[in-house]
Amino acid sequence: MPGFFFSHNNMAELNGKEDCKLAEGRIHKKKQKAFGADLKNYLKCMVPHIESGIKTSNSRNVMLSAEEVIQWSQSLEKLLASQSGQGVFREFLKSEFSEENIEFWLACEDYKKTKSDHLHGKAERIYEEFVQSDAIKQINIDYQMREATAKKAQDPTHTSFDEAQKTVYILMERDSYPRFLKSKAYLNLLNQLQTSTSK
Repeated sequence: MPGFFFSHNNMAELNGKEDCKLAEGRIHKKKQKAFGADLKNYLKCMVPHIESGIKTSNSRNVMLSAEEVIQWSQSLEKLLASQSGQGVFREFLKSEFSEENIEFWLACEDYKKTKSDHLHGKAERIYEEFVQSDAIKQINIDYQMREATAKKAQDPTHTSFDEAQKTVYILMERDSYPRFLKSKAYLNLLNQLQTSTSK
């Protein structure tokens, strides 16, 4: 009798394990579907109405074309020269948890256009946000460059962040940019635009 009881427990345990596996499978499928839906929604945001064009931050209607998206693959410079390109690349970097790179690069571009009497405040903000060793969005630069940039930020000029910006640019160019060009986000966007223009 005890042996019978024991095997009954084993059966219940087995059924429990199979139920768990089934539930895990469902959760895994849900996660995959959720990721697919996120990507779909993201692409819809990037190409909301291809016919009517995309509104950029300066509120002009800009038509995002397959030609422009193909140009992004020619160089990181061409990608970053495009407002839409910056947005798509930024989303990609977010998915890789490295969006601080493009945010720092854009902050430096903005900093270069700053009037001299506002340099001090902006330099301090950029330093605190991206450069200092405990910065929330710390960029990946070595100790020497961090120290040199800190000194330049204390007595700011329009070129205070040039070296650090160049380093971050090279890092994106060699590391994130090639992965971006192979990413589903980029390839799906390109495919979607090419399909719509061939209709």
